[in-house]
Amino acid sequence: MNCSLNNKIMNYLAFDKTIMINLQESLSREVLRTNRKGAYHCTTVVDCNTRKYHGLLVMPVPELDDDNHVILSSFDETVIQHGAEFNMGLHKYEGDNFSPKGHKYIREYSCDVLPRTLYRVGGVILSKEKVFSTYENRILIRYTLEDAHSDTTLRFRPFLAFRNVNDLTHANSAINQTYTEITNGIKMCLYPGYPELHMQFNKKAKFVPEPYWYNGIEYSKEQERGYPYKEDLYVPGYFELPIKKGETIIFSAGDAVTATSKLKAFFEQEISYRTPRNSFYNCLKNSAQQFYFRPNKTDAYLLAGYPWFKVRARDLFISAPGCTLSIDDPVRFEKILNTAMPAMRNFLESGKYDPVIKEIDMPDVPLWCIWAIQQYARTMGVERCKDLYVDFVGEMIHFIIEGKHPDMKLTENGLLYANGKEKAITWMNSTVNGRPVIHRSGYIVEFNALWYNALNFYTELTGVNPIEKIDPIIKAIDKSFPETFVNGYNYLFDSVAGSTVDWSVRPNMIFAVSMPYSPLTKAQKRAVVDIVSKELLTPKGLRSLSPKSEGYRPDYVGPQYERDQAYHQGTAWPWLLGAYLESYLRIFGMSGVSFAERMLISMEEEVKQHCIGTIPELFDGNPPFTGRGAISFAMNVSAILRVVELLKKYNAG
Repeated sequence: MNCSLNNKIMNYLAFDKTIMINLQESLSREVLRTNRKGAYHCTTVVDCNTRKYHGLLVMPVPELDDDNHVILSSFDETVIQHGAEFNMGLHKYEGDNFSPKGHKYIREYSCDVLPRTLYRVGGVILSKEKVFSTYENRILIRYTLEDAHSDTTLRFRPFLAFRNVNDLTHANSAINQTYTEITNGIKMCLYPGYPELHMQFNKKAKFVPEPYWYNGIEYSKEQERGYPYKEDLYVPGYFELPIKKGETIIFSAGDAVTATSKLKAFFEQEISYRTPRNSFYNCLKNSAQQFYFRPNKTDAYLLAGYPWFKVRARDLFISAPGCTLSIDDPVRFEKILNTAMPAMRNFLESGKYDPVIKEIDMPDVPLWCIWAIQQYARTMGVERCKDLYVDFVGEMIHFIIEGKHPDMKLTENGLLYANGKEKAITWMNSTVNGRPVIHRSGYIVEFNALWYNALNFYTELTGVNPIEKIDPIIKAIDKSFPETFVNGYNYLFDSVAGSTVDWSVRPNMIFAVSMPYSPLTKAQKRAVVDIVSKELLTPKGLRSLSPKSEGYRPDYVGPQYERDQAYHQGTAWPWLLGAYLESYLRIFGMSGVSFAERMLISMEEEVKQHCIGTIPELFDGNPPFTGRGAISFAMNVSAILRVVELLKKYNAG
C-alpha cells in the first residue's frame, strides 16, 4: 500500500476526505491559478464548476473583445479496470443532482505548491496535480498512478465552451466539429475568431470521436446572484491511454502547440516558479503575484481582482505597495509605475483615458498615486524616490492646484471640493441605473486627508521648505480640515457640501489618521480610532457604514440590484483593516501589537475558506461575516501584507 494514504498530509492548505466528500463544504472552496497574460484556471477544490467564470483554461481573446473567455471548461477523468469504469468528474444538474459524483473517490486535497488531489478507486490510487503556465495560456495536469493491482486505463473527456465569461453557451449547430490530429493529441476551434485549442499528452493517446452535448449543467453561484445559470457544454469525444503503476502522464491544453517530449521538464520548471503556500504570509505573497499582468514585454500592471476585474487606476495605486514592496520586489513596483506614469501624464495633459488602466479620470487617483510613491520612499529611501519620481509628483500636485481636473477644485481654505452628484467618483462607487447609490460630493474626507498628506510628502521629497504655493495651502488645511470635518461627537463627517453634511459613520475618516501626515491632533486621531473600533470594526475588516446609521444593509446577497444597494452600506472591507491597524499602531505603539496580531489571525482563517490562499473582495457586515464578491481582491491582499510587514518592524524594534 502506498504510504501517502497512511501518513496524513501536513500541508498548510490541506483538506481531508471528510471535507472533500461533503459538497456543502467543498463546493464553497475555490482554487485560482493565473498567469501574467491575464488568463487563469479557476474551479472548486472538487473540480465542479459553480460559476460561469470557472474553467480549466480561461483566457483573453483580444481579437474578439476585452473580456476573458472560457475555452476548456472541465476535463473528466475515468479509471477503467477489468472493464469497470469509475468516472471521477463532477457536474451539477437540475434539482441538486450531481453526476457522475467523482468526489466520493477523493481521499485528500492539498494546495501548498500546486493543487493536488488524491483519488482512491478500489485498488487504484491516482494523484492529479495542476499547474497554470506563468507565461503561456496553458493548463498542465499531471496524473500519477501511485498504486494499482492490475492493468489500468485512463479515459478523459474535454468539456468545451468557447464563450465569453459573461455569457453561457447552449447546444447549437453552428459549432465546428472538425478536429486535426497533432502530436499525441488533437486541435480544434468551435467558432470563428477563437484560437485553436491544442490538447496533447506526453505520450501517445488514442482519441475516439464521440460528439455529444451535455445539456443543463448548472452554476449555483450564478443562480444565487440572480443570473442565468444553465449551460450546455460540448464534448467532441474522449482520449484513452494505458497507465502503469508509478507512471506519470501529463496533459496540456493551450492556445498553441507544445513539444510533448518536454512536458515533464516544463511542468517541473513551473513548480520552481511557485512560492510555496506553507504559511499565511506566503499565501498572501503568492496571491499578490497572481495579480501581475503583463500583456506585452514592456508594460506591467496589477489586475484589481479575479475573476472579473480588470486594471483599475485607484486599485492599482492602492495595491502596488503591498503587492510589490511588502514582498521585497521593488523592481516590480518600478515597472508598474513606469507603465502607469505615461498613462497618468497623458490624462493630466490632454484628459485622454488610457485603454488599459480604467477609471484613470477619477479625481482621487493622483492622490493615491502620490501615496503609493510615498510608500516607495519609505521602503527604498527618499533620495532614490526623488531621483525617480519627484517631477511626476510635482506634475500631479500642480495639476490639482491649477484646477485642471473637471470634477475637483481647490478652494480658498486649501481643501479640495469634488463634484459627485451625478456620478460615483470615490471608491464607494456602486450605481443603480447610472446613478450613485451613495452621493459623496463636496469636501470628501479621504480626498482631503490624502491631499494634505500629498502636499507634505512633496515638500519632504523636494527638500525645499517652505515651497511657494504649497506651504500656504498646508497651513490653511491645518485650520480648515478640523473645522470642516470634526463634529461635536468627535468623529469626522464623511462629506460636507455647504450646509449639507453627511453624519453617517463611515470608515473613510480612518485615512485622516493612517496617513503619514495628518491635520488632526493626537486627541482627534484617538477619537476617530475609538468610534471606528466601536461601530465599524469586524473580524474581517471595517464596515462601510455603521449599524447605527440610517440605511445599514450588512448582507451582500440577492440579485444585482439588491447587491448594488448593499455594496457600501454595511459590508465589511478587508483593505480598510490595513488603514485601521496602521492607525491603531500609530496611536498605541507597541501596546497595540498584540491586538493587531489577533486581528490578523481572523484574516488568516479566510485563506482556507473561500478561494483558498487568498482573500475575497468583501464580507457581510454581520456574523458569520460570509465572504462575498470577487474571490481574490488585490487591495485586500496588499493591505494585509502591509500590516504583516509593519508588525515585523514593530516586533524587530
